[in-house]
Amino acid sequence: MSENKVHILDHPLLQHKLTILRDERTGVKEFREIVAEIATLECYEATRDLPLKEIEVKTPVATGTFKTLAGKKLAIVPILRAGLGMVDGILSLIPSAKVGHIGLYRDPETLAPVEYYCKMPSDIAERDVIVLDPMLATGGSAVAAIQFLKNYECRSIKLMNILAAPEGIRAVQEAHPDVDIYVAGVDEKLNDHGYIVPGLGDAGDRIFGTK
Repeated sequence: MSENKVHILDHPLLQHKLTILRDERTGVKEFREIVAEIATLECYEATRDLPLKEIEVKTPVATGTFKTLAGKKLAIVPILRAGLGMVDGILSLIPSAKVGHIGLYRDPETLAPVEYYCKMPSDIAERDVIVLDPMLATGGSAVAAIQFLKNYECRSIKLMNILAAPEGIRAVQEAHPDVDIYVAGVDEKLNDHGYIVPGLGDAGDRIFGTK
């Protein structure tokens, strides 16, 4: 089993947009739009290794041989509810991707993930899967979601986050050393409530305006 890699995406556009998300003055509409934009930019990097094949195409000038995707099937699986904010940004790049959903909430006492919903495309095991969650804090939800997908016999899984804490990265690496992590930023630590510091607050509340 190969060891996973943490891809910290330091593109200037990503860093600029991440700083806007951090600002407590950023409103719901702008926050939601920027989460989608960051997901689009991250997806560009996370799909860099998609296989290509050559096909013949007739242009208005001449016939030539050109590259196209080699029919690899993709699925994206947001962790509810905050992960939903990243879905449209990825579908704008890959409209043919199927979407599964995993519903988890974090027990406020133990901080452990509790499943309340799981619905996958029927052919999920045949697809390359990208798990979506804006925040990788304790890592509990991501570890559980990835394990659910492995229970569906998925063999190619990536994790995409906007912001991570070192504790969350370690948890995923220890539980799932075969899963690559794509993230726009890694912060200092978690606080006593399991929030990323300095972070950007509760991503779900800020996406959906529930706080």
